[in-house]
Amino acid sequence: MKIYKPTSPGRRGMTRVDFSVLDKKKPEKSLLLKLKRRAGRGSSGRITVRHQSGGAKKLYRIIDFKQDKLNMPAEVMAIEYDPYRTAFIALIKYEDGEKKYVIAPQGLKKDDKIIAGEKTEIKIGNRTKLKNIPVGTAIYNIELEPDRGGKIARSAGTSAKVLAREGGYVNLKLSSTEYRRISENCYASIGAVSRQDHAFEKIGKAGRARHKGRRPTVRGSAMNPVSHPHGGGEGRSPIGMSGPKTPWGKPARGVKTRGKKWTDKLIIKRRNRKKKK
Repeated sequence: MKIYKPTSPGRRGMTRVDFSVLDKKKPEKSLLLKLKRRAGRGSSGRITVRHQSGGAKKLYRIIDFKQDKLNMPAEVMAIEYDPYRTAFIALIKYEDGEKKYVIAPQGLKKDDKIIAGEKTEIKIGNRTKLKNIPVGTAIYNIELEPDRGGKIARSAGTSAKVLAREGGYVNLKLSSTEYRRISENCYASIGAVSRQDHAFEKIGKAGRARHKGRRPTVRGSAMNPVSHPHGGGEGRSPIGMSGPKTPWGKPARGVKTRGKKWTDKLIIKRRNRKKKK
């Protein structure tokens, strides 16, 4: 982490991830995509997600979550920054000359060699089937269904741990503390996702939030009754109800939002709930 000196009120207490590990190069032009900005608006043009707008210009990096070029070694050309995700990304070049972006794990460096296959060496960055990964190994970019690409453990600093193998499934402990069974034929990459200090980053000032496309947020209790269920009252009043609500009157915080899914039967133990302070 890079800790800034308090040269201004915005700098006081500001911390940032050290980007000196990244290569100073322009992103691969063939793997860039311009996404249309919607500023939190749906197809009708109305705001469906609040507090979004503006932000610095950025281009989307096309990430290969599948890594389906099996048994073909690839060399790491560079470790780069991705404005659309919290983790760093790695530019790799296969033996046939094709270049791809993949999520960079902790410890992966330029000029390293990685490979994906049904059975590979257990080495950081390599990708293989879950049935061939030893118990206790940290993994990331894990498939939920075979050949559908990685869906789990893709954000900065996350990983899952292999606990056991039984009945065609592999038991994993996810970073959310959830225990889950996944088919042993699913692919996963060895290691933990890079930029593990991201969770401790302090942006320092409101301007950096605006650069990220975040507009200001106002507390419901500071609003009028017509604007929010928490609004109104004399002076600094409590919310005045049994539990918090959204601006549209639906229960919030602690209410289950997950519907019934077929994958529920694969969950061994739900994640631990945070204790109230």
